[in-house]
Amino acid sequence: MRRAAALALGLWLTLAAGGAPAADRLRILATTPDLRSLAEAVGGDDVACDSLVPPGVDAEAFEPRPTDLVRLRAADLVVRVGLGYDAWLDRLIRQIGEPRFYRGGAADVDASVGIPLLEVVGQGVEPEQGHAHGVANPHYWLDPANADTITALIADAIGRVAPSLAGRAAANRMRFLEALAARIAAWQERLAPDAGAPVIAYHASWPYFARRFRLHVVGLIEPKPGIAPSPAHVAQLIAQARATKVRAVLHEPFEPIDTARLIAERAGARLVVLAPSVGSLPGTGDYVALIDHDVETLAGALAAK
Repeated sequence: MRRAAALALGLWLTLAAGGAPAADRLRILATTPDLRSLAEAVGGDDVACDSLVPPGVDAEAFEPRPTDLVRLRAADLVVRVGLGYDAWLDRLIRQIGEPRFYRGGAADVDASVGIPLLEVVGQGVEPEQGHAHGVANPHYWLDPANADTITALIADAIGRVAPSLAGRAAANRMRFLEALAARIAAWQERLAPDAGAPVIAYHASWPYFARRFRLHVVGLIEPKPGIAPSPAHVAQLIAQARATKVRAVLHEPFEPIDTARLIAERAGARLVVLAPSVGSLPGTGDYVALIDHDVETLAGALAAK
């Protein structure tokens, strides 16, 4: 039943992205595939959506290309993650000199507005040392409950730049959220037996996911985002993993895997490769498929311990 519901919701998302030719639709350019997928869910047949970061590419290592300027100029609406995650977008906007895309402009959507943020530390940007997470952890889309806020912002923006589409966007959003609520309940039930499970993660991508599904992230392999761990840090993590009986080491397809594998082996934990973004692993082609994949993969791994 749960799998059938997931397939039905995925089909709904696919159909929502179809419809009229792209030239006749509102053009929405998101910075990431996650926001693109949610914009498709809200816009339905009335929008043509794309993302600057391609599926399967690490968004935190992304470098815009000259062709992205052309795509930006053609957009009617731009949706960003915010929190410094896609700060390179501001550089592109300055290059084309389009005021409607400036922060707070009529065609700008910062999807982080209104999200209950985690890890709010106000750290500075230090490009010479990895990459900064900015004023808070930016991976908020990995809590599916935050799709409520994100889609509300997108629906409001569609109504702002194209008032005739406001009603249909609002209706699309409500249908999507009703179906998503059922999936969230199923996902929570799937991981309920593992509530409180201690895990270690390579990168700080998972605090929102962990909060929603009641996991306990006891350590990070990266001492800072984008900084490789020292041998001393790895030894400390192994000791911590053994002491807390860590059950899984969460890894992302973009990161070097040797250290994560070593810690998992030494701690007697499962190495679990999760998708941090839509399209980053097979079977994660839209937002619902992304969360479904990660929940099912993690639940299977924890059940095997």
